[in-house]
Amino acid sequence: MITKNINKDKIGFQKWIAAFGVILFIGKIIAWKLTDSDAVFSDAMESIVNVISAFMGLYSLHLASKPKDEDHPYGHGKVEFVTSGIEGALIAIAGIMIIYEGINSLVTGKTLSELDWGITIIAATAIINYILGYISIKKGERENSLVLISSGKHLQSDTVTTLGVVISLIIVYFTKIYWIDSVVALIFGFYIIFVGYKIVRKSLRGIMDEQDPELLNNIIDLLEKNRHTEWIDIHNMKIQQFGSSLHIDAHITLPYYYSLREAHKEMEQAILLLANNTKRTVEFNFHMDDCKTISCPVCQIMDCPVRKQPFVKRVEWTAENVTRVEKHTIE
Repeated sequence: MITKNINKDKIGFQKWIAAFGVILFIGKIIAWKLTDSDAVFSDAMESIVNVISAFMGLYSLHLASKPKDEDHPYGHGKVEFVTSGIEGALIAIAGIMIIYEGINSLVTGKTLSELDWGITIIAATAIINYILGYISIKKGERENSLVLISSGKHLQSDTVTTLGVVISLIIVYFTKIYWIDSVVALIFGFYIIFVGYKIVRKSLRGIMDEQDPELLNNIIDLLEKNRHTEWIDIHNMKIQQFGSSLHIDAHITLPYYYSLREAHKEMEQAILLLANNTKRTVEFNFHMDDCKTISCPVCQIMDCPVRKQPFVKRVEWTAENVTRVEKHTIE
């Protein structure tokens, strides 16, 4: 029930982003018509990307909130990586458009008009964009939503380029040197392409199930600090991200002489430790392994009735040994 409410909240917030995107786009079109500025036109064209991305993000959040079904046993959360990747590509395309328009302005030359109104309107859109972007990023970080984070970064990158347009318009307003706003537009066009690349890169990491080192280390650190003596080792751990949800696979080595009930109870303690200390929705697939003779040197059960080798040392759990396929041994 908590997850469902969170998803509804994210979808509701994304609707506001989409609505503001349409309003700001209209405002920039008005400013372009008033000033006849190519830089303002480029900024307005980038806002089209904002609108498209906002509605794509809305769709992906709606799809990601759907429960698992027969065709999607892991749910629909990965769609967030796909839509974020497309959004990053659109951001990069917007940067290319800005560069093209800037070069075109430098080549053809153009005078501007109604700059005072243009500056006022564009500056207002920049402020609104930045505030929306900041709120979206913070909300996305709290709820582990790549869609909200990428939408927020997109809005803030739009703010940077919009400020560049405002600065160029102010300088042109006082100097009447009309090529200045084209040069500023070129600079921020390259910046936008870089932002788009970073978003695409992060999305591909999620689609390809690339390991998140920070997430992995946090989980292993939690297990290491709260490990039970009976947990001889945890190995072959894999973590997949599905939107804001996680799927954790791992093997836990337990004393082979434990009854099924005893072993299952210990495994559940490890799972509950992670579940109760993770803010995200987590699905677990833990496998119980029985201990072998090679486990004796690292096993801390000192009164073990079947020990075949003496205890040598406690092995600290790290990302390196917990993700290995093999049980822990003395190297």
